[in-house]
Amino acid sequence: MKYVIGIDLGTSATKTVLFDEKGSIISSASCEYEMQQPHNGWAEQNPHDWYDAAISTIKAVVENSEVDKTAIVSLGISGQMHGLVMLDEACSVLRPAILWCDQRTGKECEELTELLGRDTLINITANPALTGFTASKILWVKNNEPEIFERCRHILLPKDYLRFRLTGEFATEVSDASGMQLLDVPNRKWSQTMIDAVGIKEEYLAKVYESPEITGYINSDTADKTGLSTSTSVVGGAGDNAAAAVGMGVVEEGKAFTTIGTSGVVFAHTDNPIIDPKGRVHTFCCAVPNAWHVMGVTQGAGLSLQWFKNQFCGEEVVKASQDGKDVYQITDEMASAVRIGCDKLIYLPYLMGERTPHLDPDCRGVFFGMSAMHTKAHFIRAIMEGVTYSLYDCLLVLKEMNISPKSMLLCGGGSKSPLWKSMICDTFDMPVETSKSAEAPALGVAILAAVGSGIYSDVKTACKKMIQSDAKITQPSAQSTEKYRSYHKIYASLYHSLKDNYKALACEN
Repeated sequence: MKYVIGIDLGTSATKTVLFDEKGSIISSASCEYEMQQPHNGWAEQNPHDWYDAAISTIKAVVENSEVDKTAIVSLGISGQMHGLVMLDEACSVLRPAILWCDQRTGKECEELTELLGRDTLINITANPALTGFTASKILWVKNNEPEIFERCRHILLPKDYLRFRLTGEFATEVSDASGMQLLDVPNRKWSQTMIDAVGIKEEYLAKVYESPEITGYINSDTADKTGLSTSTSVVGGAGDNAAAAVGMGVVEEGKAFTTIGTSGVVFAHTDNPIIDPKGRVHTFCCAVPNAWHVMGVTQGAGLSLQWFKNQFCGEEVVKASQDGKDVYQITDEMASAVRIGCDKLIYLPYLMGERTPHLDPDCRGVFFGMSAMHTKAHFIRAIMEGVTYSLYDCLLVLKEMNISPKSMLLCGGGSKSPLWKSMICDTFDMPVETSKSAEAPALGVAILAAVGSGIYSDVKTACKKMIQSDAKITQPSAQSTEKYRSYHKIYASLYHSLKDNYKALACEN
């Protein structure tokens, strides 16, 4: 039996999972770390925290599994996308990584758009200039921290910084690189036009691979610290959503999934690079060679519920600890007691600005319709419904592009909630199936590792061998769909009513 490792480098934690060649979990371990927000709308992390988390979790799964290290043939890394890691000539980290949800680069996005034109940006990178993407972050450092920019010699994404530490190789792959706004997405290679626009050299960027390709091998330092073998290969891996797609078998035309994690995504596979001319959704290279995916993103999905829990649910946190339950199980039960529409309370989940469909870094969260009758349970359900409406906005854009899935897979932490699953099912008006694996991104890159190491011939074959479905399909209720759609119309109108006020608020000191 051969074994593969999947590492999921997330925003709140890194999780490492050891799988056998049938996709069964042998052992797993996770390690949390913090995100810093030094200013409103900023988000940063220390790259060394990712490395420390990866080393400790790899070591734990190797030791706990008792599998011979030579049988662990390959490793893949899934990573939070868009983050900017800058290294100097000595390969030392120059500043904290600027994360995917950071919104500081509005002026830089305007600068890129003015320099190249919106149409050129979309034609090359399949997306307009967006605050979350890496290119505008590079420009922000150039404009605001010129001494750091001048010392920069390597630019990496979060998972590719970890790859460098594990292997000594500077490498990336097409799915994650697509989110940098430096890649020619239709042609799957770096764009010299974009490189020139941000004022760097191509040699600062890592070599681009397809996701299942071998990019290097575990180096001796990593082997000493983790117990892995230096014969263990490291494949390209994938950005978090591309990895989750592989882990759920969304690797062919007509398949789609929705994830509710820190952010939320509606994701559909396509064999052709279909691009929204309005730039409301992202078209990226996917982890299947010579294929792409289209996805809409809401920034503050699970983040919204986590924020509310941290600020206002201390009593529920204590109760969960006493009862040996997950606090989100308690909040789910509270929200389930409130009827659809939350007695006319509506939430806009724009805690970190928004991507789909608004592309607005200045918008912020709103509770609309509050009255004295509303309880904590109403607010919890309103958050869940607001996130669902935001994800439905993503689906509507895909349908405009003639991408119309007939069913939906659901994954991420929010998929554990029966209530959230029913909200997605009814609002989308389509059957929803929950992915059996709670570790879809880690399984996805483990599948890529299995292909890279030769266990399986291609990604589709590996998915059929390593993925199991739980076959628990939820069907929509026509009556509930009508109610959710009615509230969604009000929800959708609120952004347009508040748009100018968001901009005015952003200009205040």
